[in-house]
Amino acid sequence: MVQARHCETDIRSQVSDEEWQTRIDLAAAYRLVDHYGWTDMIFTHLSARVPGPEHHFLINPYGMMFDEVTASDLVKIDLDGNIVLSNGYDVNPAGFCIHSAIHMARDDAKAVMHLHTDDGVAVSSMAEGLLPITQTSMIIAEEIAYHDFEGVALNLSERSRLVADLADKRLLILRNHGTLAVGEAISDCFLMLYTLERACTMQIRALAGGGKLYQPSEQSIETTRQQGRSLMSPGALDLLAWPALLRLLDRKYPGFRN
Repeated sequence: MVQARHCETDIRSQVSDEEWQTRIDLAAAYRLVDHYGWTDMIFTHLSARVPGPEHHFLINPYGMMFDEVTASDLVKIDLDGNIVLSNGYDVNPAGFCIHSAIHMARDDAKAVMHLHTDDGVAVSSMAEGLLPITQTSMIIAEEIAYHDFEGVALNLSERSRLVADLADKRLLILRNHGTLAVGEAISDCFLMLYTLERACTMQIRALAGGGKLYQPSEQSIETTRQQGRSLMSPGALDLLAWPALLRLLDRKYPGFRN
C-alpha cells in the first residue's frame, strides 16, 4: 500500500521512450482530473495501454491522490492483474476489473478513464440518463452507452456484460455509479471524458433551476449529433487541446513528468 511517498526506483531507465511518453501523458491526465475537481479521493482510475505487443497497461497506485501521481508512480500490469514492472505499489482490484475488460476487448482502447463525480453519478442515477438539452450533450449523444449497476466492480464475471454494453461506443454511463471514456489516445479519451462531465454538470444545473426547460427541435438535435461525429473524432480537437492542457500543468502543477 502507498505510504505517501513517490517511487524511488529508476523507472525511466527501464522503459522505452514510447512508454515513458505514455506515462507522462497519463500522469498529466491524473493531474487534470484533480484540477477540474473530479476526484473521488483515491477510488477511481485512469489507465493506458503500453505501446508494444505485450498487452500491458498502466494504472494508478492504490492509495495515492491524483494530484500526487507522477510518470514513475504508475504501475505496469498485465491483463491478469499481475505487476510486470515493480515500483513498490499495488493496484485496486475493482479498477483492474473494469479497465482490463475494456483493454482486452477493444484494440482501440488505448486509454480508459472512469470517474465518480457528483454530477456524473447523479445523471447515471436518472432514468432518462443524459438528456439532449445542451449542445454539449448532443455532440456526444451517439457515443454514449449504458451499463446497469451490479454492485462494486469486484466480480470478474461482470466484465463480459460491461464490454457488451459498451460495444463500439467511446462513452459509458455506469448506472448508479459514474462515467467512463475510451480513447485511441490519452488526449482523445480525456476530451471525451471532459465533454461528458461538462454535459452532466449542465444537466444537473438546468434541472436544479426549477424552471421549464427549452426543448430543441428534433432537427437541431440530429444536426448537432451529425456535427459531433467530426468534431469529436479522434485527432480532431483533442490534438489541439492536449498541448494547451500540458502547458497549464507545467505552469501550475509541475512535477508530473518525473
